[in-house]
Amino acid sequence: MSQSAPTELSGYAEKLIRTRRATRAFRPEPVAEETMRAMFSLAGAAPSNSNAQPWRVEVVSGAPRDRLAASLRAAHAARRTSIELPYSDDLYSPVQRERRAAFGGRLYGALGIGFDDHAARAAYDAESLGFYGAPHVAFLFVPEQDNARLAADVGAYMQTLLLAMTAYGVASCPQGLLSFYADEVRAELGVTGGKLLLGISFGHADDAAPVNHVVTDRAPLAETTTFHG
Repeated sequence: MSQSAPTELSGYAEKLIRTRRATRAFRPEPVAEETMRAMFSLAGAAPSNSNAQPWRVEVVSGAPRDRLAASLRAAHAARRTSIELPYSDDLYSPVQRERRAAFGGRLYGALGIGFDDHAARAAYDAESLGFYGAPHVAFLFVPEQDNARLAADVGAYMQTLLLAMTAYGVASCPQGLLSFYADEVRAELGVTGGKLLLGISFGHADDAAPVNHVVTDRAPLAETTTFHG
């Protein structure tokens, strides 16, 4: 195998990818509109099969954001879920469950919530439906066809968007829980097509919040990747 020396671009990529992290406490001030448009325009350069670009994105701020947060919390309190893409803890393998448990321990530890304090954990889940205080949230929809290839394209868009936000100094947090209340999202935004994949809360990080300093591990390369030849 031939060797390639690191380039100036690889240094930027290393910093960009490794500094991106999920933020769970935001300051209230909004992101400038020019910056928002630049980030989402850059995310549109994401790859997709045959350039189909199957994603649909709804960005919510201001009064609609506040109304939606209240609606999501009300649905959560009433245990009224509407999930368009199936979800279950059973979809994770044993090793994946171990990774999730380790992360949960660090997250709730930073919040001062004990492992068996289910009431406090539930309260934090409800709080997260206010987008962790972020002034903006983007909802990603996949096409209605149950096709993993199309969903993979939307996943590529999501990662590109997260990195674009990081490049512009904007913090973000992908939130799968937001997709559990698709009816409320649709009602507020007037969306009729596609299936809700997730929401991404974004804004400026509250660097003083301990939860924003939780460090997550990554599996060693040998656990996930095999080189042939």
